[in-house]
Amino acid sequence: MQSKYYELKNAVQVSGSQGLKIPSARNIATAIQSNRDYQVIDLLSHSEDGSLKYEYIVVDVECDEVLPNNSPGIEFKERLALRVSKDPRKLVEVLALRKDFPILMHQNQVPYNSPASLCLYFEPAVSVMRTWTPHKFLRRIQWWLINSANEELHVADQPLEQLFFQSIYELVIPIDFKDKKSKNFIAHRSHQRLNGGFSFILTEDMSTQSNVNLLYIELPTIVHDRIEGEPQNLGELQQILSNRQIDLIEHINSSVAQLVDANGIGIDKDNNQAILLLRIPISRDQDNGPERITYRAFLFLKGVYELGYNTGALIQHDGKYYQYTPIADQAPSTLDWENLPLLPMQVLWENNHDSARLQSGISEKGPKSALIGVGSLGSALLNLWHRSGWGHWTIIDNDHIKPHNLSRHTAFFCNIGQPKVDAVSELQAASRRDTEVQPILADATDLDTTISERLSDLDLVIDASTTLEYPRIASNIDKYPRHASTFVTHNGCSSVLLFEDESRTIRLRTLEAQYYRALIQNKWGKDHLGGVTSTFWSGAGCRDISLVMPYSSVLVHASNLAEQIQIKTINKEASICIWERNSKSGEIAIHDIEPHKENCIQKDGYSVFYDDGIEETIKELRQQQLPDETGGILLGYFDLNINTIVIVDVLPAPPDSKGSKSSFERGVSGLEEQVQEASKRTAGIVTYIGEWHSHPDDCSTALSNDDIVQLSYLAEKMKEDGLPVISLIANKDDLGIYIGELY
Repeated sequence: MQSKYYELKNAVQVSGSQGLKIPSARNIATAIQSNRDYQVIDLLSHSEDGSLKYEYIVVDVECDEVLPNNSPGIEFKERLALRVSKDPRKLVEVLALRKDFPILMHQNQVPYNSPASLCLYFEPAVSVMRTWTPHKFLRRIQWWLINSANEELHVADQPLEQLFFQSIYELVIPIDFKDKKSKNFIAHRSHQRLNGGFSFILTEDMSTQSNVNLLYIELPTIVHDRIEGEPQNLGELQQILSNRQIDLIEHINSSVAQLVDANGIGIDKDNNQAILLLRIPISRDQDNGPERITYRAFLFLKGVYELGYNTGALIQHDGKYYQYTPIADQAPSTLDWENLPLLPMQVLWENNHDSARLQSGISEKGPKSALIGVGSLGSALLNLWHRSGWGHWTIIDNDHIKPHNLSRHTAFFCNIGQPKVDAVSELQAASRRDTEVQPILADATDLDTTISERLSDLDLVIDASTTLEYPRIASNIDKYPRHASTFVTHNGCSSVLLFEDESRTIRLRTLEAQYYRALIQNKWGKDHLGGVTSTFWSGAGCRDISLVMPYSSVLVHASNLAEQIQIKTINKEASICIWERNSKSGEIAIHDIEPHKENCIQKDGYSVFYDDGIEETIKELRQQQLPDETGGILLGYFDLNINTIVIVDVLPAPPDSKGSKSSFERGVSGLEEQVQEASKRTAGIVTYIGEWHSHPDDCSTALSNDDIVQLSYLAEKMKEDGLPVISLIANKDDLGIYIGELY
């Protein structure tokens, strides 16, 4: 009479628990002696090449809480084999020896028609072993049996499992596979991994060496019930699907026949391998449509046409394969297709824009954007955004990769001499094939018609050029979209983000000025732009000087900036943010500056910009000295490229100043030091640009005779540098701005 239990092949008996040589096996046997629900049936050992590999403890285990005739088919008493590996890092495997033991969820992968292996733990083995004991292990087995019998290991609303277990072999499918009307794909094989597995990459590139043909079949819907063990040959795969009323051979024959026309195909055209890819819709029950589409692949060590010849789809004649056509005197091939070996393959999909965002926890698709400058910071930002699927990018830069760039750039040695935009876009395409990075090799400040139109059609432009030219020019172009500017300071300690509001009422030019004012007025601004340790010559020219800065400093700031820019893109308000990092402790201080509204007057061919913060400060200083007049100097900068004067800060009257109800005479005490400090803190950008003073409530902001004399005197002084000078007059309600310039 045939036994109801599987036989453990190549295992020999061990005489008593003292004969067990593996310590864990002896400990389990000892624990069983004190557990009345377990009875030892047999002790066995398994050796390979003369070396002990496993020891088995065959037991009968009883579970009082397993109800009779439960739906899954778990019995009150089950015979199990506890397989203990000689490798102490491996968990003890539990095999259900009953041949009709149900195949349920939470079982380990085993060969087809082998004892079921119970999946007792959800954690990796190394985690389980931290608290594993033989006594807890025995209770865990009973827990699995009881919960499986009660159908509580796999809750009703849990997503449906795939039909087959995972495999160490993989087939990677292109993201556009579903959209291709023609499935003329081939596959190429990757390097073999340490566990013996390998990946096949599906592609339409016929020039790839070691091509493998693909046979793609869409199966009818299968009702979800259990995960199958892996078939070892085509006959076992046919049986698995036949149990679900699917004739796989019929599908194979139909698909292969479509590959061969009436002219046949040469036998020598066949490859020596073929991949069968199955699309398997899975439903929860017979009354509902498919809830999940799963894919499974199998590798045959025969070409697709030879496979069809074996299954009877094709015949051989005169060195060619032809479709089999039933006629009276000819039958299809009767070769032993059932025993054709196959390797099950897990199917993986290439990442695309949506899956990258899902894996990165990003809900927003991101704007249509341009990145100006793809140097060290820009390339790092783009790499982070592209890999996370955020944004659709146009990148603009006119520089190329030089050898010294590789110390802190995403480029590689093979990119030396290549335009940065091309190198960076190619690298992004190498990380994901649906890349949406459009490179433009140009200087964004040239305002070429093509660039201007391209930028005007976007949602956001991010300047990472680390220069002043582009953000200042872009601030003057009304048709441009919202802009942000970001950079890492020369000392590598801080990063800065200037972000316009959505309607661009506060533009980069005034955010830049307010950033400088924050440096001048706050203690943390003293060394913010200083502390550059050293530079190095990166070429032969006198301008080929680069800063010494570790790539780690760039990346730590880039990671933070990438996240913050994503957040602030959703926020409609303008912002000025500075992150100051202590490289020794890693501590980061955040300086968040509230932006003020921008104001502008056109005067004598110049655009003079100031913000509400300037006006508020002047009015407050004026109010403090009423009824006397007061004044001081203006700090700011000139940009003669765009005929712009920007007021950055207002200094109050020095202590040696003299003011009355009708006049004001500015002193000089400490003033030179203040101007020098402001210039130092802003890397020489901010300097003296003019004077301001107040008028009484009943006076206008018009220039008095004394004011005209003063303005002429100041213009004479500034003429030495070829620069104009500003005179600002404030009364109760208004500001008057005047420019003096001598040619």
